[in-house]
Amino acid sequence: MNTNPAGSPPQHPAGGPSPYTAPPGYYAPPQQPVPATAAPRGKAATALLLVSTVLVGLMAGLFFAFDVSVMPGLAAGDERTYVTAMQAFNQAIDGNGLFGMAFVIALLASAASAVVEFRKGRRGVAIWVAAATVAYLVVLMITFSVNIPLNNELADAGDAAKMTDFSVVDKFKGTWVSTNIVRTLLCTVALTALSRALILYGRATR
Repeated sequence: MNTNPAGSPPQHPAGGPSPYTAPPGYYAPPQQPVPATAAPRGKAATALLLVSTVLVGLMAGLFFAFDVSVMPGLAAGDERTYVTAMQAFNQAIDGNGLFGMAFVIALLASAASAVVEFRKGRRGVAIWVAAATVAYLVVLMITFSVNIPLNNELADAGDAAKMTDFSVVDKFKGTWVSTNIVRTLLCTVALTALSRALILYGRATR
C-alpha cells in the first residue's frame, strides 16, 4: 500500500525522506571530467633524449660540412694536395678522443632512450627514438664498412709527394663522397626523428 501523498517525495522506510532521492527543486551540477595525470618527467630520461639529439646533430653537421665545403674544395685542387689534406683530416679525427666518444655515445644514448621511453609507457616517443637509432646505426655500418677502409687505404699510400698511383683519389671522389652524402641524409633523418620525440616527450610530461 502506497502511503505517500501524491506529489510528496519518497519516504525512507523509517519515515524520513529517502537518502537516494534529491529533494524537489534541487539542481545537480554536471560532473567535470577528471584531467589525466601527465607521466612523470625523469632526469635520466630527459638527459638521454637531449644527449642523443645534440650528438646526432653534431654528427650531421660534421658530415654536411664535408659535403658542401671540404670535399668540393679538395676536388678543385691537384691530387697530391687531395691526398695530403685527407690524410691530415683522417689523422686528426682518428686521434680525437672527443670525436670518438660522441660518435659512439650518440648510438648508445639513443638506444637507451628508446628503451626507457618504452618502459615508461610513452610509446609514441619510443617509436620516434627507435627510428632515429636505426637510422644512426646504418650510419655507423656505412662508416665502418666503406669510409674507414678507404681512409686506411689512403693512409697506407704514404707520402703523397712520392706517390705515382692516384687511383685511391678516384675512389674518394666517387665512393667516399657518395657514402658521406648518405651518412648526412641518415643523420638528418635521425635528428628529425629525435626532434619529434622531444616534442612528444614534452607533451607527455607537461
